[in-house]
Amino acid sequence: MKHAIVRPPGSSFAHAISSQDASIDVALAQAHHREYCQALSAAGVAVEALPPDERYPDSCFMQDPALIAGGKAVILRPGAPSRRGEEDAVADRLEGRFPLARIVEPGTIEGGDVLLLPDRILVGRSERTNRAGIAQLTIALADAGLPVYETPTGQYLHLMSAATYAGHGVLLAAEDFAGHPAFAGLDIIAVVAADVYAANALGTGDSVIVPAGYPRVEAALRARGFTVLATPTGEFAKADGGVTCLALAWDE
Repeated sequence: MKHAIVRPPGSSFAHAISSQDASIDVALAQAHHREYCQALSAAGVAVEALPPDERYPDSCFMQDPALIAGGKAVILRPGAPSRRGEEDAVADRLEGRFPLARIVEPGTIEGGDVLLLPDRILVGRSERTNRAGIAQLTIALADAGLPVYETPTGQYLHLMSAATYAGHGVLLAAEDFAGHPAFAGLDIIAVVAADVYAANALGTGDSVIVPAGYPRVEAALRARGFTVLATPTGEFAKADGGVTCLALAWDE
């Protein structure tokens, strides 16, 4: 990854969607976000930031409103109704930089369900991403030369809650998801249930950004030659978000 667009959490992040009964410390989340941006920069990623948008408590999760692949930007349509509208500022920022395509009603798709691999794209069918959205994305990326495969997410919020691509043929995957046939041909690091939050990691090339506090995952990545950049994300975890969620990243 060479570029990333981020958006710091605003004060409304205290009201972000969450499956947990946990109070979010916004000031701490903002501090975590600054450290995250420092990790991106340390990995050689050029970072640009949009201002916080208090209308959308979840809008710091920049991965979900758009996807950049094959030299094209696809503006997505969030499955969570309260998040619809976040994508407009992202589309404005990408206008003129990439050809744009859009997912439209009745399709829904969030970027956390789209796993880009070197030779294929896996899209999770989840509560946030439906078959109509996957069908539209397949058409939008038809000229990218990468086949798109639908992959049910099971118990996970997003596909990338269970699996992420670190780079150089290495995939992190939750232990109960690691045997998925869609992962054939990859070097899979099976992440035990106690560490499953760290299955969501952001590969940037030779570096991988991981949530702090998961030494087994860090060791497995270092053993494969990666530089590991651990960053605190505890306040984002309270809103079911991980390290990939916080950036719209691309490599062109």
